[in-house]
Amino acid sequence: MSLGKKLLIAIIAILLLVPLAYAAFKIPGGAPAVKEASESTEKIPVKVLILPKFEVDEMSGDFPGEAQLYYEHYLDGAEEYEVPTAAEGCTLYLKDGVALCVLGMGKVNAALNTMAILTDSRFDFSDAYILSTGCAGSAMDRSVMGDVFVITSAVDYDLGHHADPRDMEDDTAATWFHDADFDSAAVVHLDPDLMDRVYSLVKDTPLETTERTRDFMTRAFDGADWAVRDPKVLRGTTVTGDNYWKGQYDHANALLMTQTYGCPDPYATTEMEDIAIARTAKQLGMLDRLIILRDSVNMDTFMLGATPESLWDPAHDNSDVSNENSEEYIDIFATARENNFIVGRTIIDAILEEKF
Repeated sequence: MSLGKKLLIAIIAILLLVPLAYAAFKIPGGAPAVKEASESTEKIPVKVLILPKFEVDEMSGDFPGEAQLYYEHYLDGAEEYEVPTAAEGCTLYLKDGVALCVLGMGKVNAALNTMAILTDSRFDFSDAYILSTGCAGSAMDRSVMGDVFVITSAVDYDLGHHADPRDMEDDTAATWFHDADFDSAAVVHLDPDLMDRVYSLVKDTPLETTERTRDFMTRAFDGADWAVRDPKVLRGTTVTGDNYWKGQYDHANALLMTQTYGCPDPYATTEMEDIAIARTAKQLGMLDRLIILRDSVNMDTFMLGATPESLWDPAHDNSDVSNENSEEYIDIFATARENNFIVGRTIIDAILEEKF
């Protein structure tokens, strides 16, 4: 036998003997290390995924944004996971089957980060419910600040054609024109059976307001019955736009969109993310487990003499909380978030207790 063949046989023998030697003389802790590596590939089950859009400063202990009350109740001390394919800063908090991630504002952030989370191979969302939670502006003539809405349809405000009223033949008409080419993308109707179950569970939840907010609504809408009632839980359609709009034209547009797309419940809120989340859930086959809760912290119309310039032009100062005609005077935000959380907690607890 040649020297080359002898060397080859010796190398093969060594390679075959190494695993046997390791099994016979393994160091303490060797086997558990292999087991841990195997366990790390098992997906972590999630029962509820909470998706707020922004937080005000810290996740706990200060003025609450959209995440804080849910975080403090369900996720204090939770494990934190960076979501690799999400936008920068998207952290998933996970504890006892409840997950939460602050998505960021706008449709692009909402779609990108929702898809990144739900396709992250570390987590098992196969039985998870998604709860999109956040604040919104709401429809005059129907809602008051502090209401919480179970959203049954989400409409994309931006699809179609928008005109400037100054270019219109009739400058009092709605300025949105339907384009059927967008219909498949422009609206998502949430699962009706799920919406019925959710609404039946929470419709009688008592909600709070503030005296300052009640006074503002009374003066802004001349004491109309619809404007001075106590907040309550309602069903409605949300209209999602990538801009923060107000005014009679876009109120009329939102009403027309809701009617055009055959939404089962009236136009209720305007916000910046939910059509994106709904379309992502639909794409992933999770629409029958999507729940959207929006609380009203503002109205979709200009109030008490406010104008676009006075609200949004930096040259104007509308930040005086002592000015009772200023929108900064309204103190509903924290109370509305409490209302949203009370309703959301009822739903989440029913899911966790398998009573839903």
